[in-house]
Amino acid sequence: MSSRATLELWETIAREAEDESSLWADCLLPEPERDRSPVFSPLGEARYALGLETIYEGYLVHYGSPRLFAPPDADTALLLGDYLYAHGLVRIASFDEVEAVADLSELISLCSQLRAESAAGDGPLWAATAALLGTGPGLEESRAALRLRRDPTLLEGTARSAAGVEPVERALAAHTLRFGFDPTGERV
Repeated sequence: MSSRATLELWETIAREAEDESSLWADCLLPEPERDRSPVFSPLGEARYALGLETIYEGYLVHYGSPRLFAPPDADTALLLGDYLYAHGLVRIASFDEVEAVADLSELISLCSQLRAESAAGDGPLWAATAALLGTGPGLEESRAALRLRRDPTLLEGTARSAAGVEPVERALAAHTLRFGFDPTGERV
């Protein structure tokens, strides 16, 4: 994705949130403080980038350090995160790709389960989902290994095979930093 397309992605997320609600507008970080770094969208198809990064921003609002928003309290964060999830899903659904919407529903559901249980593995799940979004049943076995055995290795391997080792490593490192840890697991 070009730098212009990346900039437009962030401007679109911010502008549409502002247009949707004055509450979301009030949650936007000042322009110079916004981080316009895509995390998982570079692993997949460019057409899904806006929807995927919108959903990921919702995930960050719920659980990590958002790039565009700073909700003032937990209630606002919950509502804003849910708005971003829904808005991102609508974007993906506009492509009439039922498999992509199903993949994202599985992603959100399994990530919620992992967070509720304080379990690891969400990074590889995001990476594999982004890399294979909408391509069919290729994630079922890998997601089951994470869901049932807390084993993300199949997801990591799937993501690396589909998107390449270096792009996946960059995405996982960026994801880890969004949750207050460096790639070695040390708190930052």
